Amino acid sequence: MEEKLSLQQEEEIPIDILQSKSKPRLSWQGIFSLLMFFYMYLPVLVLTVYSLNDSKYSASWQGFTLKWYQMLFQDSRVLRSLQNSLSVALAAVAISAVLGTLMAVGLARYRFPGKSLYQGISYLPLIIPDIAIAVSTLVFLAVIGTPLSLWTIVAAHVVFCLAYIAIVVSARITALDPHLEEAALDLGATPLQAFIKILLPELMPAIIAGCLLSFVLSLDDFLIASFTAGTGATTLPMEIFSRIRTGVKPDINALSVVVILFSGLIAFIAELIRHQSEHKRFQ
Repeated sequence: MEEKLSLQQEEEIPIDILQSKSKPRLSWQGIFSLLMFFYMYLPVLVLTVYSLNDSKYSASWQGFTLKWYQMLFQDSRVLRSLQNSLSVALAAVAISAVLGTLMAVGLARYRFPGKSLYQGISYLPLIIPDIAIAVSTLVFLAVIGTPLSLWTIVAAHVVFCLAYIAIVVSARITALDPHLEEAALDLGATPLQAFIKILLPELMPAIIAGCLLSFVLSLDDFLIASFTAGTGATTLPMEIFSRIRTGVKPDINALSVVVILFSGLIAFIAELIRHQSEHKRFQ
């Protein structure tokens, strides 16, 4: 009997250990991560709460209200600056999507003199500070005698949007099988047909994700737009900055919350598209 009990105990010990291991435990790394997320997003939470403040000033609290959001969508200056921001972002992303995709395909599929140098230069806007891009773009526009307008903002935004789309598409194209295009060419397809019918559908999730990411970056840009904007070409971040110089009011809080939610939604959609494309590729 004693031998049977000892055998049963020996068999039960690993099961208990496995059951204890299967239970999720909150480690100190998890607690530290939660504290860091709370620290990062606490200002956004405070901003959201004070956008519902009934008082005209953020120093005092007088109850909840939604009137600032109602006033926000009736403000002609805000709507005009929002229209300018959307126009700039859409135009910059459309141009960057074409050029960035072609640049990524060219760097991945073709060999030419100075390829390594060109590849390093093409990704410089990702690491160069925005103030350097803004100043250099302004100096270049002054040298060639181009008057500042909404289109000069588009030209400046294409510089960094192009790099973001190219790097996302490059990460996708390196994981594809290059023999698919070769098979299409062997079956009689032209290089253009192989690109449109074989390569482009495979790259489309990465192109869409890169476009959404670039759209958010262009929509939220203030520094480059403020240097390259002409008269009447006020974007939404520039409008927000011009208003907070006289004090932060609840309507600015409400406008900031709307921008944060919209940008976060687009970024979430971009990451969802990228994750789904990666999941389908590994299935």
